[in-house]
Formats: sequence, structure tokens, C-alpha cells
Amino acid sequence: MLLSTWFGCGFFKPAPGTSGSLAALPIAWVLTELGGYQALAVATIIITAIGVWASNVHSQELLEEDPPQVVIDEVAGQLLTLLVVPPTFTNYLIGFVLFRIADIVKPWPANWVDQNIKGGLGIMLDDILAATYAGAGLLIALSWL
Repeated sequence: MLLSTWFGCGFFKPAPGTSGSLAALPIAWVLTELGGYQALAVATIIITAIGVWASNVHSQELLEEDPPQVVIDEVAGQLLTLLVVPPTFTNYLIGFVLFRIADIVKPWPANWVDQNIKGGLGIMLDDILAATYAGAGLLIALSWL
């Protein structure tokens, strides 16, 4: 439960997903500054893999398909979104907003995954797909700034 709630961030009301995304921002910055994009990419892959397992266990324990306190998916998605830009305040702010919008709206195929793929894989995959939209939107937005 510690990992799936990202060390308790998932218990922050009224927006546990937002708190998980916020918690990812300093992690992304530190990883990118200390180890470059490779470190951020490796961490994103590891957190995603752990997230499939941890969110599956947590959802089975609570007998819920996608418990709101499970936010490791938001952490992985936010990290993936930020993987495409240098670590600046503006980039991270825009990336944060775009990921939250994509995660809430869940454009296709993220909405299909959310409704049809169960367990830890479904919990994680819809956020990874939302992150791809957010990352693409971030690159487009930054090309205009």
C-alpha cells in the first residue's frame, strides 16, 4: 500500500491524483539533473512496472477496480510526460497541467483501457496513454512559446 499510494500522497483529499502528480515533479527534476534523461526514463519504467504489481495488490485487497488512493499511476504518467522537455519551471508547470487534463479527460484509447483492462495493468496503462497525449501537447505548446 505504501508504494501504490506513493508514500501516502493518495490519501490527500480532495484530489489524490493531483497530489501524486505534484509529488512526481521534484523527482523528475532531481533525476534529470543528476542522471540525465536516461535516469528519468529508467525510473519511469521501474515505477511503471512496480505500479502494475502494487496497484493490482492494492485493488484486490480493497475489492475496488481503481481505488482513488492508488496514485503510483499518476506518478509514472507525470514522469513520462516530463521526459520530453528540459527541467524548467515553465515546462514542468505546463506538463503538469496537460497531464492532469489528459488523465481526467482520458481521450481514446485511454478511456477504452480504463473501462476494459482490469487490474494493475489497466490502472497503469490508461495513465501512460494519457501521458503520451500530454507529452505531445507539451511539445506542441512549447514550440509556440
